[in-house]
Amino acid sequence: MTDAFHIDVPHTDGVLAVIALSGEFDIAAAPAVRARALELIAAGHPDLVADLSRVTFCDSSGLGALVGIWRCAKDADGSLTLAAIPDRLSRLLSVTGMDTLLPAYPSAEAALAARQGNRTTA
Repeated sequence: MTDAFHIDVPHTDGVLAVIALSGEFDIAAAPAVRARALELIAAGHPDLVADLSRVTFCDSSGLGALVGIWRCAKDADGSLTLAAIPDRLSRLLSVTGMDTLLPAYPSAEAALAARQGNRTTA
């Protein structure tokens, strides 16, 4: 049985937006996540926080979507910050070296506070 996948955007403020994912972030969900993130970037929110606290599974397609989102955010002079990374995804990020490129925080609130602080001082 698979967990139904959901994408929510619980916060947008200026250039910042939080995209909260829940369920299995796999080959079926990855295109929708990427599309929603690109919509947010195009709408003027290039600094994204991906709240992964409710992701139950992530495969290489999910990782690929995160890498694509990170690249698009960078191209828009923005960023991708991860929050509440599940253990398995954390290991995947470490093995691929992406953990050195994507800042991570223990919660969406902590990531959002850090990003807001960075934008105020930039």
